[in-house]
Formats: sequence, C-alpha cells, structure tokens
Amino acid sequence: MKIVIQKVSNANVKVDNTTVGEINKGFVVLLGIKNTDTYEDADYLVRKLTNLRVFIDNNDKMNLSLLDVNGELLIISQFTLYAECKKSGNRPSFSDAAKPDIALPLYEYFVNECKKKISVVQTGIFGAHMKLDLINDGPVTIIIDS
Repeated sequence: MKIVIQKVSNANVKVDNTTVGEINKGFVVLLGIKNTDTYEDADYLVRKLTNLRVFIDNNDKMNLSLLDVNGELLIISQFTLYAECKKSGNRPSFSDAAKPDIALPLYEYFVNECKKKISVVQTGIFGAHMKLDLINDGPVTIIIDS
C-alpha cells in the first residue's frame, strides 16, 4: 500500500463536473493498493498519516500533526501509483495494482479507520474518472509505502 500525501490549504474532487469531496486545511491522500496488501498495511499507513508532523508550530517549525491542527482529509483511490515503467516500451504496466475486488474493501477500511481519528474525511468515488483541484501548501508532498 502506498500513499502520496499533499499538505493543502484547500482541495476538491469532481466526478462528471459535480463536486463529490471538498476540504480545507489538511491532506489530499492518493491511495494505491497492491495485490499483496493487507489490513495491517492500512493500519500502519493510517497511523503514519494522522501523526505525520508537517504543519507549522508557533516557532515556524514543521512540528504539528493533522490531529494537532484539526486538519481534514480528502482520500482518492489511485491504482496508477503502482505503474511499472522499467521495462522497454512506454506503456506502463499495472499488474501489481490490486483488482477492485481486493482494492475496494481495503480502500473502504482505510477511509473508515481515518474517520475514527479525523473529524472531516472526504473521498472521491472509487474507480471513477475524477478531476482533482488543490492548493499545495508549502509545497509539501510526502510518499509513504507500507
């Protein structure tokens, strides 16, 4: 399981020109799920995500977590995080990305575990073509792999 975290001042996601998720200060999380991922991987990433200290404290240091600043989450499923591009040719392979029957339950579990810790958790629509609009704050972008 892999997440790309972007600290944002605001963000929204649209499907068919309709906003389906929107947050203010917090994180946009792109979540990729691999064939071999487990619920333990999801638990690990939820802990890392919610406790990651990248928000500025009173001393102008990146020292506060999402929990500390009452930040919000926008979680987007993103199978393309497992694109394999090392082989010859220019078309990526997605063979390591979990199929929906594996990925959807893990995605839902990850979202629900985040909701237990964070008061505002928004999502896109799993498997849909989405348009994401965000203002990256910092910019801060961090990748964590379980």
